[in-house]
Amino acid sequence: MNIATTKAALRDHLEPLRQQHKSIGFVPTMGALHQGHIALIERSQEQADVTVCSIFVNPTQFNDPEDLKKYPKPVAQDIHKLEQAGCDVLFLPSVEEMYPPGEPDWHIDLGDLETRLEGAFRPGHYQGVTQIVKKLFDVVQPDMAFFGQKDYQQILVVAEMVKQFGIPVTIVTCPTVREDNGLAMSSRNARLSDEEKQHALVLSRALFELRKDFGHKPLEWLKQRAVATINHTTGVNLEYFEICDGTTLKPVKTENHERIVALTAAFVGSTRLIDNIILK
Repeated sequence: MNIATTKAALRDHLEPLRQQHKSIGFVPTMGALHQGHIALIERSQEQADVTVCSIFVNPTQFNDPEDLKKYPKPVAQDIHKLEQAGCDVLFLPSVEEMYPPGEPDWHIDLGDLETRLEGAFRPGHYQGVTQIVKKLFDVVQPDMAFFGQKDYQQILVVAEMVKQFGIPVTIVTCPTVREDNGLAMSSRNARLSDEEKQHALVLSRALFELRKDFGHKPLEWLKQRAVATINHTTGVNLEYFEICDGTTLKPVKTENHERIVALTAAFVGSTRLIDNIILK
């Protein structure tokens, strides 16, 4: 696996491959890799000739400095996992490499997507996400980029950014990978105690129960049941649970929408987790 730590080194490695008309698949990550990330690598390997993974803990998307400080960074383990998975290229830049001095301010108009759900609870988060993904797309110039469904709102935001800038990349959404017990895989799960992992299962359980009864009970009733289930769980502090239009993320009252998704976020102890499920 080729490891590039600068934009110049990455470009030098990828340019000859591009000249050979090799397609490039890209998996942007913040490291602390788990099986969900590896599934994205494998999907890229199926669809592209060359797979590039980036590991960069992006400071501009953390609205809580403590969260940034606590974010796990097991780089040696991550490199080993990528080598085991047969990843072709790892881009591992420093903060200085991605944000040189004298950077212009970044702002993109994301409309309602920026103020709903994650946007409401993490102000500025999606400005940071779009800023770094644009920078990464500029240097990797991928044909396809692979994202996990767990970050559903992020995918909509990245797609909007791609549309606004006319970036010639296909965004590929891959299903959420779960532990055997249903917990959505997340780098943040490493911060949960064994007891908290048990408490966290309420999120996926509430989503699965909702999906089971979707179409048979009123949406508002289903939502209130899910909220009550989560609120009755020790050590879990619910931020939101919403049933939304899958394109706009506006709350829905009826099933007369082409795509419907249920999304939730909660603190389990001091760790913030998100999850979602596509209902239609």
